Amino acid sequence: MNMSRIRVLVVDDSALARKILTEGLARDPDIEVIGAARDPLAAQEMMRQNRPDVIVLDIEMPRMDGITFLRQYMPVDPIPTVVVSAYTEKGKRLTLDALAAGAVDVVAKPKTGVVDRLPPMMDDICKRVKRAAEARIQPRALNGFLQAAKDVPPDDAPGVLAGKLIAIGASAGGVKALSLIIPAFPAESPGIVITQHMPAGFTASFADRLNKLSAMEVKEAEYGDRVRPGLVLLAPGGDRHMQVRRVGSEYRIVLTEGPKVSGHCPSVDVLFFSVARHVGKNAAAALLTGMGSDGAQGLKAIRDAGGATFAQDEQTSVVFGMPRAAWEIGAAQKLLPLDQIPAA
Repeated sequence: MNMSRIRVLVVDDSALARKILTEGLARDPDIEVIGAARDPLAAQEMMRQNRPDVIVLDIEMPRMDGITFLRQYMPVDPIPTVVVSAYTEKGKRLTLDALAAGAVDVVAKPKTGVVDRLPPMMDDICKRVKRAAEARIQPRALNGFLQAAKDVPPDDAPGVLAGKLIAIGASAGGVKALSLIIPAFPAESPGIVITQHMPAGFTASFADRLNKLSAMEVKEAEYGDRVRPGLVLLAPGGDRHMQVRRVGSEYRIVLTEGPKVSGHCPSVDVLFFSVARHVGKNAAAALLTGMGSDGAQGLKAIRDAGGATFAQDEQTSVVFGMPRAAWEIGAAQKLLPLDQIPAA
């Protein structure tokens, strides 16, 4: 047995889904499936005997659901977790709860036709599991700062904000990070545009959740939306990239279909390059926790255009991949803990 392989535990109440997931994962030479459990209670016993590197977790299960499991065990013994959740309205809400509780990635599992539709997804699931194995889970690192961050004073000269814009990119760990920093921005803040890697259908629910937490208005971006002070626009998940364009004296949102860029659609790089071109020195941008390097080149373009650029530090990042890539090419002027980014 190759001890360097990633040890994975599958937790799903569907025997058919467990079979497809375990067989699909086991075909990858870098992955070893050490067990499959029908629910978190059964998984706990397996974990005591054989600790996994990554958990592949369903959400809606009998006896104990995936959210309760994450909330109980992430603070005590954090293990990178990839959520595989049915694409339903309830499933979307629960998946956001799971990401907020510390899961590092999410895959939208088909709610019907599992036999035909889940096997073709296994290559993608294997890639996500391997990226999750690199995650640095620090559930307590961000606790307690939010109230202090809310004390950041608003800008003393609101008239200056008309030409300003804030751009944020995030991936794995970003849902939790954004849930902490967006509420920390005062209502008078410049318009904020965000690309967070998420599947189609989840971003509207996430935007609604952020809106309820925040002083600023938060919504899923639509084509033609005006970026204005007091408004946060979240790129829709799926097959469209979000860009910012200057139209006269305003910034407007453009959504375009296209191939993946830097491995993603929507891509942080696409957003950041548009901000560099159309906002330039009036932009401030931050690249948060995430796997890979999406956003690093775009952040460098914003810095080269005269904008202020920041990246989340390793200590508060779930995954330091994207911020590290930005720092290594000189894209970020500063590495900052998450709690210091809203005031930067």
